[in-house]
Amino acid sequence: MLLSFCARCCSCGPKMPALQLLFLAFLVWGMGARTAQFRKANDRSGRCQYTFTVASPNESSCPREDQAMSAIQELQRDSSIQHADLESTKARVRSLESLFHQMTLGRVTGTQEAQEGLQGQLGVLRRDRDQLETQTRDLEVAYNNLLRDKSALEEEKRQLEQENEDLARRLESSSEEVERLRRGQCPSTQRPPQDMLPASREVSQWNLDTLAFQELKSELTAVPASQILRENPSGQPRSKEGDKGCGALVWVGEPVTLRTAETIAGKYGVWMRDPKPTHPYTQESTWRIDTVGTEIRQVFEYSQISQFEQGYPSKVHVLPRALESTGAVVYSGSLYFQGAESRTVLRYELNTETVKAEKEIPGAGYHGQFPYAWGGYTDIDLAVDESGLWVIYSTEETKGAIVLSKLNPENLELERTWETNIRKQSVANAFVICGILYTVSSYSSAHATVNFAYDTNTGTSKTLTIPFTNRYKYSSMIDYNPLERKLFAWDNFNMVTYDIKLSEM
Repeated sequence: MLLSFCARCCSCGPKMPALQLLFLAFLVWGMGARTAQFRKANDRSGRCQYTFTVASPNESSCPREDQAMSAIQELQRDSSIQHADLESTKARVRSLESLFHQMTLGRVTGTQEAQEGLQGQLGVLRRDRDQLETQTRDLEVAYNNLLRDKSALEEEKRQLEQENEDLARRLESSSEEVERLRRGQCPSTQRPPQDMLPASREVSQWNLDTLAFQELKSELTAVPASQILRENPSGQPRSKEGDKGCGALVWVGEPVTLRTAETIAGKYGVWMRDPKPTHPYTQESTWRIDTVGTEIRQVFEYSQISQFEQGYPSKVHVLPRALESTGAVVYSGSLYFQGAESRTVLRYELNTETVKAEKEIPGAGYHGQFPYAWGGYTDIDLAVDESGLWVIYSTEETKGAIVLSKLNPENLELERTWETNIRKQSVANAFVICGILYTVSSYSSAHATVNFAYDTNTGTSKTLTIPFTNRYKYSSMIDYNPLERKLFAWDNFNMVTYDIKLSEM
């Protein structure tokens, strides 16, 4: 390839020195050209034109026009590729913007999920708080019961000291009497003191304000109560339909412990067997309810006595309504209990697990109005004897005296009602045997007594002095099972039975 250099001037002549031209030629040749040509000629317009032609050291020939077009097309292709790269970059930028937007929304959604998770945890904490509050209330109840036990023990101690003083005075008086008899002197005739009224006098004539006074009256009864209760005022023996083998209670044996509750919930409760079992239950079927706490709904069922003694229930019933008190009983395949904070008695059929009947006891006190001496909301107490189902309660009209009603076991209608003259809050518990209501003097004294009896046949109350042992000093439930002829009791975590004897009719 030849490199040409042109220099133009107005005319060819001596205006451009030859030395300068030579210098220019040598300069071009020094730049790497091996051959150079210098030519001077006029162009078409008549002007002088100097032309230098130098061969290119790198290119053998000048590119043709088609090669130039190819280069141009290649440049266009490069431009298109760059344009495509630009569009791809723009698409990636848009994709990144979309991804960033999604990530932003994800963070918002994650925040919402975190808030929901925190709300769930807050709900769990609230439930835990409610459970702690319930446990606290249970502990407060247990603590209050312990305080009440302490007060009862202190009161019992005071009563025992008083009784000890009374016995000392009576011993001294008896010693003086013996001394007078030895000397052959007869005591002066005087009216018997009020304490020595004949046993045939009714309890209504006595002051029943204190438990100690009731027990003292029982001790001073001159005639055994078992003989008194054997006859009605006319002196004729009782005869009651369906009461074969019935009689008056004359003896209660020592308690036999079958099992002990394991937790604080078993301090007091109720346990029972059905004296009139129906399929699929048998004479061994046993039920138990722990009544410490609120919302008492669980009823533990045991198919065999051995399961009950070992503490392995065969079934657990969850009552549709919470119960109150330790006054529940099982009779003819149904559980009868008092609804919590109400005067309503319910019949719950155990086999079908349904409530078959419910009845409000008219005017009955409930939730601590007229409980037994130990408390426990025992205002309404159900009982069973040879003749059927009973309910023991009190009303404002009777001013706290025990009311006894016979219930229809199917629909819970009241068939007949008796008003006694025994103050409910002055006795520890009550049960019915052969139509006679019996009460126990103390729930905490180890040496208590069955101290009163009310006969529904004669409508009269009598005092008794039948020893009754509270071995564990907190009897919260005492019931009679006519099938086994035993008393069932719950004594301070312990489930016990008592053998009994009845007088012959």
